[in-house]
Amino acid sequence: MARQTILSGSTFEEQIGYARAVVDGGRVYVSGTTGFDYSTMTISDDVVEQAAQCLHNIEAALTEAGCTFADVVRVRYVLPSRADFEPCWPVLRKAFAEVRPAATMLEAGLADPRMKIEIEVDAHLPG
Repeated sequence: MARQTILSGSTFEEQIGYARAVVDGGRVYVSGTTGFDYSTMTISDDVVEQAAQCLHNIEAALTEAGCTFADVVRVRYVLPSRADFEPCWPVLRKAFAEVRPAATMLEAGLADPRMKIEIEVDAHLPG
């Protein structure tokens, strides 16, 4: 299978020089994804709303790649404040409770102070 890049329309992809996701060798690698609504390039102030938007953006990339959250094998969460992680658990559980991917949560600064969570996933193509 040839390498395929998936773009979301985020202005960051063009400015920085990366793809939302890369499909290569039966694997899907979704870049760290924040809570921006790419159609308007706006972001909520609420971390839970940002987490939901992250998952929406990730789901769109996975769908374009030919897979779903059920195919995710690893998820990484990055938050500037670890206190913001627990409020996100219900929305994260909706996406991942059935598949139970390996997961890591890191506390680190993000590229824009409006960003309160970034989520990255790795998945395999079904079949």
